[in-house]
Amino acid sequence: MLSRNMFGRRLSALAVLVIATSLAGCAGADGSGHEGHATGSSGSAAAEVSPSADGGPFAGRELPEPRPRPEFALTSQDGAAFDFAAETGGQPTLLFFGYANCPDVCPTTMADVAIALRSVPEDVAARTRVVFVTTDPARDTPEFLGEYLARFDGDLPTRFVGLTGSQADVEAAQAAAEVPLAEGEGTMHATSLLLYGADDTARVMFSAGDTAQEIAEDLQVVARS
Repeated sequence: MLSRNMFGRRLSALAVLVIATSLAGCAGADGSGHEGHATGSSGSAAAEVSPSADGGPFAGRELPEPRPRPEFALTSQDGAAFDFAAETGGQPTLLFFGYANCPDVCPTTMADVAIALRSVPEDVAARTRVVFVTTDPARDTPEFLGEYLARFDGDLPTRFVGLTGSQADVEAAQAAAEVPLAEGEGTMHATSLLLYGADDTARVMFSAGDTAQEIAEDLQVVARS
């Protein structure tokens, strides 16, 4: 069994490879790149959570109030209707709002999720759903989202699901998940990665700076509950 330090070094090395691969195609179709994240939105989201105390159940940031699995419907990267609550209900689910042209937080977060899923038992990874909702639906077509997420899920037993739709529907999804609405044509968005359990409730979230190891630890906690 790997020690905690050896495990951390192994994850860090894999993260470099995954992120480097994703960034190579993440500059944006129009060359505009990334316009930044909403420090106000992210800040207010971060202010609502705090790191779990020593001995707490989670490695990530425990939510002060559990959040129910949200209900919203968008279009998947396959072009099919995707009802989030119906499709993911009763399964460990990681939900993130971002956009495919993002050069930093979004690919880093997806890389961390991919690393976490490769480090947990295969049955846990197979049961986990990963859903990426675009905050830039004008540019993130279903096909583009599919190509983007394929850089991360690779040989994993579960596929990452990319969702898009009208601007109004995307904003409704953010509101349902209780995350701040993205601004700046979707480029300024909250960095919350919410983890829902089999009980259809989120009690923990992650944000920029949290690690793949923390995601992996909490996935196993949620999968056992």
